[in-house]
Amino acid sequence: MDRTRQEPSPSPASTGPDETGYGIEAHGVDTIPEAERTGHPRDIVSVLVGNNLSLGVIIFGWLPVAFGLGFWDALTSTIVGSLIGTALVAPLTLTSLRSGTNQATASGAEFGVRGRLIGSALGLVMSFGYAGLALWAAGDAVVAILDRMAGIPANGASYAVTYAVLAVPTCACAVFGYAWLVRLGRFLTVAMSIVLAIGVFAYAGDFSTAPTTDLALDTRWQTWILSTVLVGISGPMSYLTILGDYSRYISPARHRPRAVVAATAAGMLVSLLIPTVFGTFTALAARAGTDDYIGPLVAAAPGWFLIFLLANAVLGTAGNSISVYSMGLDLDAILPRWSRLRSTVVCSIITTGLVYIGHFAWNAQDVITALMVLLTATGTPWAVICLIGYVRSGGRYETEALQVYNRRATGGVYWYRAGWNPDAVIAWSAGSAVGLLAVDADIMRGPLLHLTGDIDISFLLSGVVSGLLYVGLSARKPQPMATSEAHSARHPDTSAQPPAGAAP
Repeated sequence: MDRTRQEPSPSPASTGPDETGYGIEAHGVDTIPEAERTGHPRDIVSVLVGNNLSLGVIIFGWLPVAFGLGFWDALTSTIVGSLIGTALVAPLTLTSLRSGTNQATASGAEFGVRGRLIGSALGLVMSFGYAGLALWAAGDAVVAILDRMAGIPANGASYAVTYAVLAVPTCACAVFGYAWLVRLGRFLTVAMSIVLAIGVFAYAGDFSTAPTTDLALDTRWQTWILSTVLVGISGPMSYLTILGDYSRYISPARHRPRAVVAATAAGMLVSLLIPTVFGTFTALAARAGTDDYIGPLVAAAPGWFLIFLLANAVLGTAGNSISVYSMGLDLDAILPRWSRLRSTVVCSIITTGLVYIGHFAWNAQDVITALMVLLTATGTPWAVICLIGYVRSGGRYETEALQVYNRRATGGVYWYRAGWNPDAVIAWSAGSAVGLLAVDADIMRGPLLHLTGDIDISFLLSGVVSGLLYVGLSARKPQPMATSEAHSARHPDTSAQPPAGAAP
């Protein structure tokens, strides 16, 4: 089992970025060489914050208002949920820090080198949803703004052209890859922060803390929990497979794990709370109801602010490239014969197509809610299993064995049974099923709700069930890990005094 058998087909070649960092990134989900792991924990903050201060994230702040909550209930549910979700998800950045590859590929240590396709599929679906939603929100805003400013009709042709035009910078930034996304994040952090700060003054005159519609559920408490789960907790869950795209470029020899986790947690909280709270604030100011947010947002904006709102919509689509970039990596991991470049372009085309369908066929709130339900129910068990595996292995990975599937080979310490770890797959499946059966939302009311007093704790149940089941099934089995000698050679001990230039 410890030997890896390579098929005759050659493994895909991969080289690092050029010395200037302005070329197209050639790395896919292969292991990043130590010499090229020159990233810094602050890069994670820049990427997460800069690329998320856009309408694609702001629109989630509308959901608590659409659920019938006032400002303070919406604010507290968002903060509490974000803290819970961040505590669960932020430590996952360590899996890529230690393995040098993206999180879905690193999950092969727990799920098997083929079983990690579950993580790749989850990441692909999540990123499709978020990328599509961001393009959808930005496109609708651009059309509404141009209609109000220049009288350009808001018809099907306008939407079709706008979506296509906005998809170009999204795809381009994702294709160029890691170095470009870090630079873009730094620029957008400043530019978008200015726009949102101006936006507070623009909408302040119409702001009211009172709800705009009736409660979505029977009681205020139930609705508050619904918002906590579907807005607060699911926000961090959207980063489930994205964080490692950037921590894989950070060297554990130069930066302590706790510094990377702290930077990740800070980036997550800032990138989620600021735009989401801004979305809640503007939804209440615009008196947005349950059917639409973008329309009332544009209609309520002062004329002088429309140009700033247009800038957010356009620049935000470039920031949306982190989701498309992640999609490219996930599809590259599923189809190892494809390059990251090819996978990214294909994902961009599919995302734009889904947006066309969504605009004419789907209700915005239903789509967002459905995405959140799927995310929390299936993502939480996966995260719990990966974290348990990380702790049990002491953060040691046999990086060559993680790449077996990508090299179209067989064998290795993570081969388990034909590339799948039944213990992890069963635990994840059971946890996901329980989570879906305990959901309380307009589109779905799970049959297990009567056991929880009609309170949605689906994320908690799914995580607990999967965690307990995984530990129980694998308790008597050793966790595969790299040998001490191999791990030490790749990841020198940084628990003592760090070398010069290390993160504090």
